Amino acid sequence: MHKTHVDGRESVSILIYTLSTCGWCRKTKDLLNELGVAYDYIDVDQVDPNETAAVRKEIATWNPACSFPTIVINGKDCIVGYQEDKIRSAVAQ
Repeated sequence: MHKTHVDGRESVSILIYTLSTCGWCRKTKDLLNELGVAYDYIDVDQVDPNETAAVRKEIATWNPACSFPTIVINGKDCIVGYQEDKIRSAVAQ
């Protein structure tokens, strides 16, 4: 599956599962860009159809509802949805 990398400060490892059409996903990316933090994202609706089931299964391990955005921090914590205060706190580490 293809991850897109956005350069910035590498304070934490961030992977976001998003939809290209999701306003909250866009807001999350904008916030991370504003904070100057590096992150990777996967636009799930743009994934090769043969990989969709595997990506959704991966998301479900973090967020059983498979809602967007799903933000994985350092491969151990998860923030579901656009929660600005939690996102700011997580990247301030």
